Amino acid sequence: MTAAAAVIVAAGRGVRAGGDAPKQWQMLAGAPVLARTVHAFAAHPEIGQVVLVVHTDDVTRIKDDVREQVTIVTGGADRAASVRCGLDAVDGADTVLIHDVARPLVTAQTISAVLAALTTSAGAAPALAVTDALWTGADGRVTGTKDRAGLFRAQTPQGFDLEAIRAAHAAHPGGAADDVEVARAHGLAVAIVPGDEDNLKITLLADFARAERILRGRDGH
Repeated sequence: MTAAAAVIVAAGRGVRAGGDAPKQWQMLAGAPVLARTVHAFAAHPEIGQVVLVVHTDDVTRIKDDVREQVTIVTGGADRAASVRCGLDAVDGADTVLIHDVARPLVTAQTISAVLAALTTSAGAAPALAVTDALWTGADGRVTGTKDRAGLFRAQTPQGFDLEAIRAAHAAHPGGAADDVEVARAHGLAVAIVPGDEDNLKITLLADFARAERILRGRDGH
């Protein structure tokens, strides 16, 4: 079977995480977040190409050890435009995984699960069922509750047939929360595979500490 490609979207600015650089360039347990994310895909035996989409201003930040593992492209005006730039750079693959750079703890098992689901579905993505009670609120007060049945917390990588997701992005008017929304708007079926609580998205400063604790647990110290 032809190896899949991975598109890692890393063109955002990530200001909520604090620091003097976008979060993907900040250090996580001795290595940049971006480098950890790239390595997770470059080391996977079923991934034949990793496309890294970065902001124009960040191209010079990319170190040689990352450069030799990826195809580098610059992003667009928003996330969807950056994804399209990444998809255009995929060469020789029939399937593609689209991943947020801010999820550096993705495991080989999660990547494999998404790829396996793509053998029977045009799309697949990891997700976790919502287990907490859900409220609505306004002005600091609870205004109601929501049924959590059938609700999931979406993660990445989100995988697709390459030509199908290219067509879906070309047809989409914009404003989608993620690539699954783009795919479903184009009529693609998307399978859910088990997500991973450790596959967190670094958004706030406290997420770095949590990610480091997870990494220490994996390393045994």
